[in-house]
Amino acid sequence: MSDGSMRDASVVVARDQNNLIAVLSADFPTHGGEYLFLPGGRRENGESPLACARRELREEAGVTAEHWTPLGSHAITLSSTARVHLFEARGLTLGVQELTSTEQDFKLTWWPIHDALKAVREGRFLLPAGPLALLLAENHPAHG
Repeated sequence: MSDGSMRDASVVVARDQNNLIAVLSADFPTHGGEYLFLPGGRRENGESPLACARRELREEAGVTAEHWTPLGSHAITLSSTARVHLFEARGLTLGVQELTSTEQDFKLTWWPIHDALKAVREGRFLLPAGPLALLLAENHPAHG
């Protein structure tokens, strides 16, 4: 993918009142099976990183959040100026997933963060931004 086609993305660690994390899973045959990932995706034109995070959490997990904390941003690849913006979301309200036709098999589950980090160590997360966001959230002081 050329630099011009890369867009910024946002990834969300959504933490409920019981301190459980929203984790999505789906089958990725080209990668050899089922993998885990956090809600997130590419920014749309004119969309801020936070607006992207809010939209992706609502669409992929059916969740809205009252409190948002930025966890930083990082380069997507060395050959691109695109960045992935990481957020923690709290004060959650559960709703209905708004999945696209390519997302219909996304399954939402709620995990203790230490179990999600164990899955990271086992190589069960598909994208590196999710594990990075989990590590940052684990070390971020709890609030809201």
